[in-house]
Amino acid sequence: MKGKSGIANIYKLDHFNKRDSGLSDAGNSSISLDESATLDAALRDMYFLNDLDYCVFGLGNKQYEHYNNMGRFMDAALQKCGGSRIAPIGLGDDDDDLEGDFETWKDSVLWPALKERYVKEEDALAAAVSASTKEGGSVATLPSCPYRVEYLTNGSAGQVASQDTIQTSSKHYSLSVDCPVVTRRELRDPSDPGSTVHMEIDISKHMDVMKYQTADNLGVLPKNDSSIVEAVASALKYDLDQRFTLQPNTQSDEAASTKHTLPFPTPCTVRECLTRYCDLSGPPRRSDLKQFAPYARDEIDRKALLRMSSKEGKAEYKEKIVEAHVGIADIVTKLCPSIVCPLEHFIMVCPRLQPRYYTISSSSTVHPKTIHITFAVLETAKKDGGKFKGLCSGHLEGVPKGDVVRVFVRDSTFRLPKQVERPVILIGPGTGIAPMRAILQERSHIRKTGGKEKHGANILYFGCKQRNLDYIYSDELESFQEEGTLSELHLAFSREQDHKVYVQHLLAKQSAETWRLIHDEKASIFVCGAVQMGADVDHTLQAIISEHGEMSREKAKAYLNKLALAGRFVNELWS
Repeated sequence: MKGKSGIANIYKLDHFNKRDSGLSDAGNSSISLDESATLDAALRDMYFLNDLDYCVFGLGNKQYEHYNNMGRFMDAALQKCGGSRIAPIGLGDDDDDLEGDFETWKDSVLWPALKERYVKEEDALAAAVSASTKEGGSVATLPSCPYRVEYLTNGSAGQVASQDTIQTSSKHYSLSVDCPVVTRRELRDPSDPGSTVHMEIDISKHMDVMKYQTADNLGVLPKNDSSIVEAVASALKYDLDQRFTLQPNTQSDEAASTKHTLPFPTPCTVRECLTRYCDLSGPPRRSDLKQFAPYARDEIDRKALLRMSSKEGKAEYKEKIVEAHVGIADIVTKLCPSIVCPLEHFIMVCPRLQPRYYTISSSSTVHPKTIHITFAVLETAKKDGGKFKGLCSGHLEGVPKGDVVRVFVRDSTFRLPKQVERPVILIGPGTGIAPMRAILQERSHIRKTGGKEKHGANILYFGCKQRNLDYIYSDELESFQEEGTLSELHLAFSREQDHKVYVQHLLAKQSAETWRLIHDEKASIFVCGAVQMGADVDHTLQAIISEHGEMSREKAKAYLNKLALAGRFVNELWS
């Protein structure tokens, strides 16, 4: 609780630092009693971390406008609360080489700072001698493991792991439920080589945990293909039907506590473990390759893993792992077949299979017992001539009507204005149409059931390649137009003319009307789609506000930021 008050008071400290908060010669305070009490609380917390040494490395992606803002904020906030910064902040860019950024910062900034501050010269020498002695040994030993596997025999059910032992980052495994697919259909024209699927999922039997609001997010837990699972089990000599429980290894160096140490719930079979919890297809990070190296019996395999995990092997890693779409399954079955890894160690070093999130494309008012999602199937050619499919979209594509998907609901940032008379501007090209469809369903329902009160305009900007190929939900959008819900529909077909036309170009053509809607009628703006599109729309809106609001570009950006803080400018973007 003390930490929360300190961080919150950072802004109060800034506020008072910019004012005359001292006493006058006559002894009269220039701030009120209430303000004085607030300032006292802020000043108390100004030093509550004065015994903390810290340094920060931020994780971000330069495709996003607010690159590494949280890392920068924490770096400044900890100092304002009394912490002592021992090294300059490092910034990692996941759009380029996050691990490389960290390694460079670690080697050139972090370790020198730590050594200078904490390590005495004689201690460093002793550690170097100890490390040299260990490296001289010829017997390879397995790394310490924080887990131990207990195989269940004779029909034993096994003890179900308590929630206290499961890592908090894995709570989605416990929150998710199996729900049947009741409708699925292809949205693109058969002549289009790509695929975009509309899917409806029945949540009626799980309303206690699956209740949602319009345009919330649906978390989907994907499954690895059974052929991949079987190949990995064969290579590592696992019995797929063997049931086991995973327990904290209290003898391990890593297991300081039994709380929140296990990565997923057990008991389960080895098949379920590999299918549901281990990422076997996604490209592993370089650090993952380094963790697998000790398990390679062949020296060539081991050196290859260590080489690609090093800074010097970045180019080879990019070519042979990332660009070749090589996953852990390929490594243990083809690239480094000498890997021998006990199950508990494989669970330790293999990345977890993470949920994928889709913005729900249905209104919770109109469809309270079903959730609709809209997804494009990611498919690309591999260098070896095969095909690489996105794990989750490929999984969903293969789920037939009547089968189940494992899902859970997560809040989104899309929330319609409570004042129904206020307009909404919707910008969602491609599958970014998903939340816009949900919002239009909701606004249509409100119009039909809301009596004679005034209803705000709904303006949609949608884009795709060609009208006859991937203009998805065209029939529904035209129906919304006919009934009067959709006031304006602006369509950008990027491949139907010599020059590319995108949604931001159409938005710029409507600059005066867009400014009037935003400034005079208090319109909300919702944007969904790719990061680059979001950045282009943001820049276009800044230009519109600057021109018609007669203000500088800097002030226009501040104006747009205020809309975002008020919930009137909302982006849900993906890279």
